[in-house]
Amino acid sequence: MQINADLSQPAVVRSEELPWVDSPLPGVQRRMLERDGAEVARATSIVRYAPGSAFAAHTHGGGEEFLVLDGVFSDESGDFGPGMYVRNPPGSRHSPRSGPGCTIFVKLRQMDADDQEHVRIDTTHPSWQPGAVAGAGVMPLYERASERVRLVRLAPGTRLEPQEQSGGEEILVLEGAFEDERGRHPRGTWLRYPPGHTHGVFSEGGCTLYVKTGHLTAGAGS
Repeated sequence: MQINADLSQPAVVRSEELPWVDSPLPGVQRRMLERDGAEVARATSIVRYAPGSAFAAHTHGGGEEFLVLDGVFSDESGDFGPGMYVRNPPGSRHSPRSGPGCTIFVKLRQMDADDQEHVRIDTTHPSWQPGAVAGAGVMPLYERASERVRLVRLAPGTRLEPQEQSGGEEILVLEGAFEDERGRHPRGTWLRYPPGHTHGVFSEGGCTLYVKTGHLTAGAGS
């Protein structure tokens, strides 16, 4: 299966308009944003767990990164509520489940083989840093040579001037909306821009974004 699988091409998806697709396990559904492969695949998805649903124990050969959007996600390492950012490195193993149900933004098989850091960050405990312009705030989540992950918060009326992302850029709108040369992007919109793409950002009403950069260069995440 291939969905937005050509990383050299831009992609813009309003995830809340996509249908929920059943996974092989009852109670777990997905909105597929990008996918290259069958059930074991490089994938970026919104995944919804019904109350009481669970996956069998499995190993993440290419790593797993996720952000809890609502509810509570659980595995052997703990319970993760809304706003928890988690990275499980390549070779890690767990049995995910959700008692009350949850929705997560998840990326699979996109880490470098030598990326062996476990990450657990509660983004609901504010640790915002000043951004590049007035009205912008940044919460760093993870950084290495091949990628940089952060939350970005823009106050109403904030504008970021066009900037080239040499290693590509990926955005998920968590709250509010922003505008760029491709139009208006409300909550739930997922965007991927390839290396060398340039775009400006403006938010009339304010927004919070998940932003990853640098990871779309040749060899990154392989």
